Amino acid sequence: MGLEMLGSAARSERTVGLRILIEHRFELIRKRSTLVKEKARMLKLNYDCTNSMLDKEFFTEYGEASLYEIQEVVGKGSYGVVAAAVDTHTGERVAIKKINDVFEHVSDATRILREIKLLRLLRHPDIVEIKHIMLPPCRREFKDIYVVFELMESDLHQVIKANDDLTPEHYQFFLYQLLRALKYIHTANVFHRDIKPKNILANADCKLKICDFGLARVSFDDAPSAIFWTDYVATRWYRAPELCGSFFSKYTPAVDIWSIGCIFAEMLAGKPLFPGKNVVHQLDLVTDLLGTPPAETIARIRNEKARRYLGSMRKKAPIPFSQKFPNADPLALRLLERLLAFDHGDRPSAEEALADPYFASLANLNHEPSLQPISKFEFEFERRKLTKDDVRELIYREILEYHPKMLREYLSGAEHISFMYPSGIDRFKRQFAHLEEHEGNGDSTPLRRQYASLPRQRISADEGTDENIDFERRTAAAIARTTLQSPPRSQRIKGSETARMVLPRNGRSKPNYSARCLLRSSSISASHCIGVKGRDGE
Repeated sequence: MGLEMLGSAARSERTVGLRILIEHRFELIRKRSTLVKEKARMLKLNYDCTNSMLDKEFFTEYGEASLYEIQEVVGKGSYGVVAAAVDTHTGERVAIKKINDVFEHVSDATRILREIKLLRLLRHPDIVEIKHIMLPPCRREFKDIYVVFELMESDLHQVIKANDDLTPEHYQFFLYQLLRALKYIHTANVFHRDIKPKNILANADCKLKICDFGLARVSFDDAPSAIFWTDYVATRWYRAPELCGSFFSKYTPAVDIWSIGCIFAEMLAGKPLFPGKNVVHQLDLVTDLLGTPPAETIARIRNEKARRYLGSMRKKAPIPFSQKFPNADPLALRLLERLLAFDHGDRPSAEEALADPYFASLANLNHEPSLQPISKFEFEFERRKLTKDDVRELIYREILEYHPKMLREYLSGAEHISFMYPSGIDRFKRQFAHLEEHEGNGDSTPLRRQYASLPRQRISADEGTDENIDFERRTAAAIARTTLQSPPRSQRIKGSETARMVLPRNGRSKPNYSARCLLRSSSISASHCIGVKGRDGE
């Protein structure tokens, strides 16, 4: 009996012990669960805080920051940062380019001015579009610029590098879009001067858009026939032979046509056609394919060293393009031979190239608009030496094109007023100054804006004299006279209509903003993809 009681007591103790152990473990689980939830909450707070900090760091003090929600940084460089963002009003995804310290070098600032002006004037579905430029917080002191572009997924360089499955239809439609853009650009008397695959943006639906007009120039009737372009630094691989080693040259649209020919050949071969290491090597590669040019063509090359080198070169026979590109469409090769004519006078214009039989299934004059030549007054600044303040004022004037109400005020004579977005410290300073002025009587109050989100007016500190005000009015009036007349924007054409003729869209791939390549696409039948991981793993 005693043994049975001892056994029962032992079992009871074990049961109690197990229950305590189980309860202890459950308590640990509950505590861990609470910790996990707390960590999750903290992570969410950190994430929200990080996003908030990203927005604040990206936009700094710009008042229009609330219009956009930054999603991710998609590119960085010496110029600044590019971020993918969402327009909080429309839900549209955009790319915001923050250009840092714009006025550190006048030459760089002038290039930015040139680009944003040209992209405002050149409105075409095959040219990247500026949707908005944020108003700076202070007209005479701003350093950064925020330019809002339409969001594109990659560039043609990555598309070519990452794809073995591009079809002849891809090549045809890509070239058609590039020539269509060039026709529009050239009829406006604009020369791009830096066309290369990295300056051609791309989407998974095969849409291409030319970008980066920083080296572009506008040609005017009264301009000298030969222009000294010291900033011509376009990539050598896509530079026309008449410009090799020469900065003093009569520039014609044929130079852009050569670049397009090099890009088309790169599509067909999957690698650059003329990857020269220097000017001499570049000319060697060109003549290896095209043969030695005739003496009369060599005589038209301005650079003496290049002329002597070509004249002393052993005679080379041209390589048939059908041998260089054995799998290409014969019609494509005939057009390529025209685009890559050594003598610039033998190259077709963009309009002539669009009429080539290669585009018989695509050509449609309604989708190939032209543009009236740009007024020389738009680019009067190119003819004079500019200071940092000059360029800042010109860029500010250009930014106002995206703020119509303020532009009207600027042009109506209120140009000596600068606009700043409100902040707590500014309101404090304003109120404190008012109290000082009225000696604390409190019998009047400073004017207040009805809505805190609207910009407020402020007289700049350096505008305290009538002399300064009169000078600025005269300067702004002169700028206004030169910029009031803008050529009418062409009627926008629907690029998707042309795409559907050859490349039906069956679906839409999820955007990928990596600089590597485009995502897998169902846009083109009989094609596996538009973009996959690069072969070289870059």
